[in-house]
Amino acid sequence: MADDLKEALNAFTAEHKFKGKGPLSVALVVTQHARSMGLPLDPDALVTEGGGQVLGLGKGAVQAVLKRHDIERVLASEGGRTSRGSLNRMREYVAFLNELHEKGLVDLDAIEAHWIEGVHAFFAGKPFTIKLDASRSLRHVVRDILEQAVERQKGAPGMYYAGAVLQHLVGAKLDCALGQGKFEHNSFSTADAPGQRAGDFFVGDVAIHVTTSPGEAVIERCRDNLNDGYKPILVTMQRGMTVAEGLADNKGLADRIDIFEIEQFVALNLYELGEFAADGRRVAVTDVVNRYNEIIEDVETDPSLQIEIRK
Repeated sequence: MADDLKEALNAFTAEHKFKGKGPLSVALVVTQHARSMGLPLDPDALVTEGGGQVLGLGKGAVQAVLKRHDIERVLASEGGRTSRGSLNRMREYVAFLNELHEKGLVDLDAIEAHWIEGVHAFFAGKPFTIKLDASRSLRHVVRDILEQAVERQKGAPGMYYAGAVLQHLVGAKLDCALGQGKFEHNSFSTADAPGQRAGDFFVGDVAIHVTTSPGEAVIERCRDNLNDGYKPILVTMQRGMTVAEGLADNKGLADRIDIFEIEQFVALNLYELGEFAADGRRVAVTDVVNRYNEIIEDVETDPSLQIEIRK
C-alpha cells in the first residue's frame, strides 16, 4: 500500500506540477480539510462564499502545518490564496484524494509528509538573483541573469536552464508590454517542439521564436511561418546572432526574418515601460521579474528557475 501511495503521489505531483509555492500551499491546506471533514471531499464545499478563493487557504493555515514539521520559513506570503489557478488546483487535488479513498490508499500522515518533502525541495532550490543598481545598464541586468543560467547549466548536463530562462523572460516581457492573455505560455520542454508548434509565441500576425542556439530547423520554421502568412521574429543570445543571420542568408531569408539579440530586445522595452525614468525602470524590472516568476510557477516544475531581486 505504501509503495502504491508513493507512486500515485509522485505521478500526480509530476502531471499536475504541484511543486511551486501555490500548489504546495493548496495541497497542505486541503489535506487538513481531509483530516477534519473526512473523505470523500466535496470540492464545492472548499470554496469561499464569494466563490473566488479556496476555503481556509492563507499564510496562517499553511504556516501552522509547516510549524508542526519545524519549518519556520514562509512558503508564500498569501499562502497561495491569491495565486491564479488555486481553485482549479484544489479541484484537481480533491479529485485525486477521492480517487485514493476509493482505492483504499489514503494515509494522510504519509500524504502530508510527501508535501513537506516538496516544501523542503522548494526551499532548497536556489533562484537566480539580480540586484537593482541604478549605475548598471539594463542590458547588463539581463546579461547577468542569462550568465547565471549558462553557468548553472554547465554543472548539470542535460538540463537547459539558459533556454528556459530565455523563453520565459521574453514571455514575461511581452505580457508586461501587451497585457496578459494575448498568447499561451508553455513549459520549455514542450514549447516550439518540432512538428507540434510553429513558434514559441504568436502575437497578432507575428510568430516569435526564442532559442539559445539557432539551427537550420528554426530557420525552416520561420520559412513555414512566412508561407502561412506570419511574420517571423527570432530572439537569441549575442553569440547566436551571427549564426542565425548566416543561416537565414543561406536560405535566402535574410531580408524576411527579424533577428534580435535578447539583451537589447528586453532592455529597450524596460526603458519604454519605465518611461525612461529611474524609478520607472526599477518598477519595470520588478514587474517583469514578478511576471516571469508567475510563469515559472504556472508552467515549470523547477522552482530554482525563478529570479530573486536583492536590494
